[in-house]
Amino acid sequence: MKILVTGAAGFIGYFVAQRLLARGDEVVGLDNLNAYYDPALKEARLERLRRAPGFRFEKLDLADAAGMSALFARERFDRVIHLGAQAGVRYSIENPQAYVDSNITGTLNVLEGCRRNGVQHLVFASTSSVYGANTRMPFSVHQAATHPVSFYAATKRANELMAHNHAMQYRLPVTGLRFFTVYGPWGRPDMALFLFTRNILAGKPIDVFNHGRHKRDFTYVEDIAEGVVRAVDRVATPDPLWNSDDPDPATSSAPYRVYNIGNSHPVDLSHYIETLEQCLGRKAQKNLLPMQPGDVPDTYADVNDLVRDVGYRPSMPVEQGVRAFVDWYRGYYRV
Repeated sequence: MKILVTGAAGFIGYFVAQRLLARGDEVVGLDNLNAYYDPALKEARLERLRRAPGFRFEKLDLADAAGMSALFARERFDRVIHLGAQAGVRYSIENPQAYVDSNITGTLNVLEGCRRNGVQHLVFASTSSVYGANTRMPFSVHQAATHPVSFYAATKRANELMAHNHAMQYRLPVTGLRFFTVYGPWGRPDMALFLFTRNILAGKPIDVFNHGRHKRDFTYVEDIAEGVVRAVDRVATPDPLWNSDDPDPATSSAPYRVYNIGNSHPVDLSHYIETLEQCLGRKAQKNLLPMQPGDVPDTYADVNDLVRDVGYRPSMPVEQGVRAFVDWYRGYYRV
């Protein structure tokens, strides 16, 4: 198949593109290579993708309506994996407009490109952050997600609603995946594991929010990539049992599905840090702080639907996953 991967120079996009290329798909990778974090890391990921003969890169901003329309009309993609977005909970407090441009306008341009050009299936990235103020664990896609506590989460929930509209109005098959705390080699520098590793090796304290009383459903990036590829292969269809008197948020009478994609084994942040300390052979100096605005105490994914429908089963224990990240970090930065 010819598959568009938006955000291909990003953390998850890089691994998804690799997996598609390894099985023989033609991949067009799209990214604007913005400076939200070090563009050199994005370029390094791209350089590795360019080694595959089936990969081509398009430097393009999702919010460029004319450019996106021309790309879709020219390429006639079979399927689309939409991972490009403005990420980050905290940054959405400082610069909400960036999230409107990328996550709202950009996703609209992807949806319109898909529906106007006969794309067979669109898989798009959502986030566990949409559960917001909900504290009922594990988080289930069959629960309402109506109380976001960050603007980032609000834009991602809006993406789910926008996608449902296109599924309903245009019968475009769409699948949304709510990612849970992805980590691993080639990870983003704004995420906790990267920040902790950099500071511990530099002898600097690490900021530990909510005094370390977090639980996170840490999910290894290659497990995530496997789930994404399995999802794109299973084209969304209408749910024949969907009941408009008791509507299920996870399905629809339209060709629409939403899944959680996580490890389904929450880990205490304190254990995560201890595992990192063991891998680095150094103790962390901890700066214990209160909860950050827009953050949530715990995340825990119910992934039964994804297991049932595509056979998704994450396999990487956090101890091995953190070790893999540390090995990559030491090699990449020559530490």
